[in-house]
Formats: sequence, C-alpha cells, structure tokens
Amino acid sequence: GAELIEPGQIVMIDGGTTTAELITFLPHSLQITVVTHSPGIALGLADHPFIDVIMIGGRLFKHSLVAVGAAAIENVANVRADIFFMGVTGIHAEAGLSTGDYEESCIKRAFAQKAAETIVLASPEKLNAGSAWVIGDIALINTMVVEESTAEHLLTPFSSKGISVIKA
Repeated sequence: GAELIEPGQIVMIDGGTTTAELITFLPHSLQITVVTHSPGIALGLADHPFIDVIMIGGRLFKHSLVAVGAAAIENVANVRADIFFMGVTGIHAEAGLSTGDYEESCIKRAFAQKAAETIVLASPEKLNAGSAWVIGDIALINTMVVEESTAEHLLTPFSSKGISVIKA
C-alpha cells in the first residue's frame, strides 16, 4: 500500500492493525501530511522527519484506540485529502464495507467522503465478510490491497465492480 503514496500528498490513515503495519513501510525520506484519528498512528509517525501529522480529536473509543464522535467528524469535514487508507472488519462486493462499531462506521464514512481516493487494506479474513455497521457501498472505495496469496476467485466480485485490486 505504501507505494500508492506520492510525496506532497495529504493522506488520511485510519486506526487498526493493517494501517499500523502500513506505516512501517513508509520511507523516512517521504514528505507528506498525514491526518489521523489514531493516537497510535500519530506516535508511529513521530520519528519521520518529513511527515507532518494532523490529529483528529474526539472521544477515545478504547476498543480501537481512535477518536470518534461529533467533534471528530466535524474536524474531518475541514480536510480535503488525496488518499484515505481505510480499515474495515468486512468487505463484501454486495453488502459493502462494514465495521463492528457504530461510531467508527460514521467516522470512516466521513473520512472516505473527504478523500479523492479511498483504499482498503483487506486481510483474507475480511474478504466477503460483513459486520454489524455499514460504512458504505463498495463504490465508496477505488482500490483494495490484498495479500499476495489471496485466491483469485475471492477477488473477482470486486474487480468486476471496477475496483482495482493490488496484491502486495
């Protein structure tokens, strides 16, 4: 996923395990601005000299360690980003994108609406799965990044809907 980022971009990064892994691949020479509601992501980027980090604040949702709520969504409304790296617990060609918490689904949707391109990092157990709270239709995303070993038949429903699938 890291190779999808261009220098100078405004990049929104969601909280979660897949995005925490993504930031470990960002080169120390990379010059971007990261907007995140995850204290963990912000701290993970603190030693990157050329990455400017903007924190979205709000009530800390302790299960996922991210800021949620009206204040957080209001903050997101003032951002115009190039890319949003979204974490999901479920990505399904028909049922769309989903997550296990209502407040999180709201902020993920807000982020996606403010990005020119939304990318989902989808680990195998999230493919064709669904959770309780819908973030949005599959059309909300442009690209999904999956593991190299992901079976082709699992990806066909997504590519047939015009989503770029990248194996990394």
